Amino acid sequence: MPNKITEYLKGLKQEIDKVIEKYVPKKVSQEWLEFVFGSSHYQYTPKAVQEVLLNPIWDFLERGGKRWRPVLFLLIAEAVGGDVEKLKDFAIVPELVHNGSLIIDDIEDEGELRRGKPCLHKIFGVDVAVNVGNFMYFLPLIVFKNNKNKFEPDILLSAYDIYAQEMRNIHLGQGTDIFWHKGKTEEISEKEYFQMCIFKTGCLSRMAAKLAVVLSGKDKELTEKVGRVAETIGVAFQIQDDILDISLTGQEREKFGKLFGNDIKEGKRSLMVIYTLKKATDKDKKRLLEILNKHTEDVSEIKEVIRIMEKYKSIEYAKTTTKNIITDTWQSADKVLKESKAKSKLKDFINYLVERDE
Repeated sequence: MPNKITEYLKGLKQEIDKVIEKYVPKKVSQEWLEFVFGSSHYQYTPKAVQEVLLNPIWDFLERGGKRWRPVLFLLIAEAVGGDVEKLKDFAIVPELVHNGSLIIDDIEDEGELRRGKPCLHKIFGVDVAVNVGNFMYFLPLIVFKNNKNKFEPDILLSAYDIYAQEMRNIHLGQGTDIFWHKGKTEEISEKEYFQMCIFKTGCLSRMAAKLAVVLSGKDKELTEKVGRVAETIGVAFQIQDDILDISLTGQEREKFGKLFGNDIKEGKRSLMVIYTLKKATDKDKKRLLEILNKHTEDVSEIKEVIRIMEKYKSIEYAKTTTKNIITDTWQSADKVLKESKAKSKLKDFINYLVERDE
């Protein structure tokens, strides 16, 4: 099944990238400048726009990425009976935000690699990368403006509210994660971890889902229920990402596109770390925190952290947790979505996200 979904994702990725290029062209033009920024009072500098916005954006987008949030948007829109063709442009909204957040996240974490290449700030500089990341937070609003005549004002206002709320949420999620990996606290409950995840990672899948339902003209109750399902998909995706961070080697690692044990280097408090801290002896707990808080690049110390987590079966616990989350998620989705081909495909898609090996 993952192979079937992989092919489906690849096919849609090309379609989604065409929509992205409609709003973010690879080459600057006067028409696009006026479309996004309005008429100039004096004179634009196209070369600056090309070199500090468009080139960095497409350097990042063309590295890959699964575009699974737009796919989630389209599948949910279809599953609730929405007009997919009418809504298609909005599929890129969470994707643009997601990529902007990765660029900013890499700066905050002093990252080295992203999708197999040096992080954007390593190539273009921190100043350009910060500006690009922030631009990608606001650029999606042009999609709302460009499609405003297709929807009733109250529907469009609800969509704006969803976008604004999730943009606030993502910054709280990231801020909490930063607070933790700076070693500001030793005790973190699983409930706190899950709350951080549904803001840092879950909020963009929730944004995709809720926008799909609202723009399909459905009611608030269905919007909230489907949004809740989608946020748990984001949590499961995050846990799987953390597992892959310490599991993949060699060619698998190249496909993943990040350095081995990067989360340990950053001092991240993953579910595996939280579980280990709860179960470990005082000696192991002290050593685990010591290595995490020093943000080590020493491979032997990174492997030591993994051995400590393996000692308490924390990786197995994380894998079991993701499976349980997905099972519960689908039970919730099953109740609110009518039977259809889109619903069946959505189920396969959700399972793929936590069975992936890249």
